[in-house]
Amino acid sequence: MAPRPMPLRALVLLAFAAFASSINLRMCDPLLPIIAGDFSTSVGAASAIVVGFAVGYGLLQLVFGPVGDRFGKYLVTALCSIATGVATAWAASATTLDGLIVARFVAGAAAAGPIPLAFAWIGDVVPFERRQAVLARFLTAQISGIVLGQAVGGLLGDLYGWRAVFLIVGGCHVLAGLALLGELRLNPTAQPPLSSRRLRMGDVAASMLDLLRRPWVRVMLVSVGIEGFAFYGAFAYIGADLHHRMGVGLGTVGALMAAFGAGAIVYSLSARWLLERLGERGLALGGGLLLCLGYLSLAVAPSVATVPILMVVLGLGFYMIHNTLQSNATQMAPEARGLGVSLFALALFLGQSLGVALAAPVVDGLGAPAIYVVAAVILPAIAIWFRVQLAIRPVN
Repeated sequence: MAPRPMPLRALVLLAFAAFASSINLRMCDPLLPIIAGDFSTSVGAASAIVVGFAVGYGLLQLVFGPVGDRFGKYLVTALCSIATGVATAWAASATTLDGLIVARFVAGAAAAGPIPLAFAWIGDVVPFERRQAVLARFLTAQISGIVLGQAVGGLLGDLYGWRAVFLIVGGCHVLAGLALLGELRLNPTAQPPLSSRRLRMGDVAASMLDLLRRPWVRVMLVSVGIEGFAFYGAFAYIGADLHHRMGVGLGTVGALMAAFGAGAIVYSLSARWLLERLGERGLALGGGLLLCLGYLSLAVAPSVATVPILMVVLGLGFYMIHNTLQSNATQMAPEARGLGVSLFALALFLGQSLGVALAAPVVDGLGAPAIYVVAAVILPAIAIWFRVQLAIRPVN
């Protein structure tokens, strides 16, 4: 039987939704000093808005995965995008830090749908042998969002304040959601055939427990959880560190952090070539080693001159290992792909939340370089471990 053709326009619009979500994920990093000053608190305390978003994002994975499997990943992605936009705009009206944390939690909860469900949708329509290359290209949208979120977040925040940034990003989410709904109306083939089985929480819980009993699923969840803990626990503080330790203006901080996206784009454009020459195991190991190099160098960087190169190294290294994890996540439970990818995203963002939260008092007391060193130790270790697991993984 001929393979099902991939609806290109539907994929592009999903990429737009992922672009908006990626902006939202990282836009607060360069804004932390501004928000801390606005609410008369420390950067460590203000980082609770990053934790709140990530916790909301992670917890709701357990809802949107099975809901997407039952009612359609494309439709649920559209509705989540609109809800995220409304919640993000609402955050702009916060008058206290606690209120902002709550609003960011709600925005993170609504944002839990688009990116994981997009990956699961690609898993439904793209054969596994082509999937890593397609996912790498799809990552270009996410990477562009990260670049814009960090660069424009810092620049616009410096010029107009963090509230204006939230309003603009909220509008992007709403526009993406409306475009997805329009695509469903014009092109029903964007929605693969749905199961007629009713959605029952007992069945969802049973499916989740079944997945967690599988050794390979546990390997994937542990790997991405530790990756998120170590990488994002350090990454969230780079902007504030550049501002306080090196005296860099917030607009420049955003531009410097955007160099991370340049490294990620290098990966997305060369993913097929790298995969052919290094294989999955080589990509995982190489990514871990580059992350070690990048964070250690950042910890001892004497001036801002080396920072753009180090951010490129971090971007390339992160996506070498993370895209390998993502590709395997789409195949670890083909019969419940939405739930499987959602568990993967849950592990990533709970790991991220724990990493950012535990790093906060260390950053306030010792400075960000101490956290960079911790990340430089953990990330290559998990890369080596995952490389070994790839050699003995089961074949679906």
